[in-house]
Amino acid sequence: MQQQFVETIKIANGKPSNLPYHQARMERTIRHFFPNLALRSMPCLEKLIAASDDMALVKARVVYGADGVELIEYAPYSMRTISSLQVVCDDTISYSYKSCDRSQLNALAAKKGDCDEIIIVKNNLVTDTSFTNLAISDGNCWLTPRQPLLLGTRRASLLDQGLIKETDITAYDLKRAERVRLFNAMIDFGEREVDAKNIRW
Repeated sequence: MQQQFVETIKIANGKPSNLPYHQARMERTIRHFFPNLALRSMPCLEKLIAASDDMALVKARVVYGADGVELIEYAPYSMRTISSLQVVCDDTISYSYKSCDRSQLNALAAKKGDCDEIIIVKNNLVTDTSFTNLAISDGNCWLTPRQPLLLGTRRASLLDQGLIKETDITAYDLKRAERVRLFNAMIDFGEREVDAKNIRW
């Protein structure tokens, strides 16, 4: 089966968010998996995304593969409630590129029990949830894993703005944290925050 990858882009009040970061990640992926496409015709998200003023909060899903962009879908976005997190460990999980194949992540997410979401620990280091990057507060600043499963576009933007700092976060560090923030292309920094007492082990 042909490999497919996806960029999920937030459209708020008719304007796409973080397009340069999405473009850069898509181009890295294409160069790695589809070098012939990179030489022939690199897709341009700015030209492909059709945003309109009536899009108050919409998720644009751009699917691409060896032949370039294959599908663009638009859907109203509703943010999930997340108030509790279950820690799960998997030393073999890999999701370095934003693939349409989320089978490994979905298998781990199924272990959340009665919590709202999971935190994935790999080789004793905190990585991501099943669908977001994360940062922990030590009381002074927000720290994000140096080795996340996926290099998220909002994560890259927050790092460039100096709002978060990279470091290795161990399970012990997570236990000492005060709060955890979850963020991705659709979730702004601070929109989803969980008190550390609601993390289960």
